[in-house]
Amino acid sequence: MRKPQKSEGSVHDLLKLWYDPEADYLEVTLQDRAGTFRGTALDQAMAKVDAEGHVIGFSILKVSTLKGKPLELSLAGAA
Repeated sequence: MRKPQKSEGSVHDLLKLWYDPEADYLEVTLQDRAGTFRGTALDQAMAKVDAEGHVIGFSILKVSTLKGKPLELSLAGAA
């Protein structure tokens, strides 16, 4: 298998996943730095952006409701 070539901001060395079963909440961190959450086109999802507006993660509420169906989300508009 070919290793993807790195280009700035496209390939991340480490993803951090955090799931809280009591809150039914999933957070994915693409880059470990300070940021704020912004709404997306889906009420169930938020994008985390840094001070420059780059997407550095996202969160999903009510993860258990996704059984059997994928969640499609564009983070491009959140930045």
